[in-house]
Amino acid sequence: MKREVVITGIGILSPIGNGRGEFWHNCLAGTAAVETIPEQWRDYNSYSSPIWAPMHEPDYTQYPLSRAEKMQMDPVQLFTLISADMAVADAGFTKELRDEKKNTYILPEVHPDRCGVVMGTGNGGLVSYTGSAATHIVTPIKKTVDAYCKKMAGSDSSSDTPGPFRFSSRFNPFSVAMTMPNACSAVLSIKYSFPGLSMTVSSACASGTTAIGTAFRAIRTGDIDMALTGGAEYLADPYGGIFRAFDTAKTLVQADGNFDRANRPFDKKRSGFLFSGGGAAVLVLEEAEHARRRGKQPVAAIESYSETCDAFTIMGMDPDGRQIDKMYSTLFTNAACEPEDIAYINTHGTGTIINDETESRIIEKVFGKKPLVNATKSLTGHTIGASGALETAVTALSIQDQFVHPCANLDDPIRELNFVTDARQEHEIEWALNQSFGFGGHIAGLILKKPALP
Repeated sequence: MKREVVITGIGILSPIGNGRGEFWHNCLAGTAAVETIPEQWRDYNSYSSPIWAPMHEPDYTQYPLSRAEKMQMDPVQLFTLISADMAVADAGFTKELRDEKKNTYILPEVHPDRCGVVMGTGNGGLVSYTGSAATHIVTPIKKTVDAYCKKMAGSDSSSDTPGPFRFSSRFNPFSVAMTMPNACSAVLSIKYSFPGLSMTVSSACASGTTAIGTAFRAIRTGDIDMALTGGAEYLADPYGGIFRAFDTAKTLVQADGNFDRANRPFDKKRSGFLFSGGGAAVLVLEEAEHARRRGKQPVAAIESYSETCDAFTIMGMDPDGRQIDKMYSTLFTNAACEPEDIAYINTHGTGTIINDETESRIIEKVFGKKPLVNATKSLTGHTIGASGALETAVTALSIQDQFVHPCANLDDPIRELNFVTDARQEHEIEWALNQSFGFGGHIAGLILKKPALP
């Protein structure tokens, strides 16, 4: 007999709001994040895309982080810790301090050997890496360059006239720990004293969904009873170098001056995806009976998970979509449902030309025009490794509240699907699907369902 797996807690940091309540309120209101890129980035390069969805670092003093954690961790790890703290509280667990100096806890309601951590990230601590690289490379030449800049500025310039470099001259001794991708999972295992399963998944833009699916399987098969899982990303380096990589690859949204309406997945005028500075979502997954014993009503149940790879190109999706079909077939078989049961599809929906065309065509072929369809990236931008986790959270909340957020800026759809464009309209949702695609050909999907009443 397969064990039932449920979502009992959600914690979120995102470009459109922090915390489950604020995030979900802004989703349903159709609030979208978009700003012009930082002016200081233009000191290093010119860009084709002028906008992004910023992920502003939160006020870390408002969260239970130690001084050492704030000094020794990349923002992607801090995002993970903060989102997990929210999720643990949302799931109704009690935290007991285990080690004050290390700022670690135990959860008395769970057996630590029956718990696990699976996090997804596309890039890990890449921002810390860029900072360390700048310190290592630039320090020897900074004095020479600054002296030259002062000379060119004229004799009236101040002695502390800054040069063009923004970096710390002190090489961070924690650089290795800050940059390694597995730290996203490791910090959670340490924080909550979970000595067992601890895994980081990196499958590009499908990382969050793949991580949740991996945790789901571990609970379904009986390896563990509870997991902290999701995705995290932070890509707002001070030089704009990470943004430039996507910009140079011609994947980013273009804008004709109307920046607020430039990000438009599934619209005929789409031009690319809106780069996001990052975000994080951590979900608490539990075996259903484990949650019932605690008296916790789930947000949603996860019925099945499937992943595959189209083995086509590193940066492009196979336009025939055969592996997406394969993913669907496995999902339906494992969930014991049919395509007509799916009432809502949270798409990958990036706004890129080929991907949106392929995704929408396969949806129409398999599901027809019945299910509700939207794209969370129309609001948050593309948070890369965090996107699948944020979108799984959105799918779960849509099932719980029976509301679906609108797909922003969708004026002229590329296909006649049942796209959601109205804010705060109630819908009947029993079964829902979330799907993610990533560079390298990664394809992953989850089927969620309204949980049975206790």
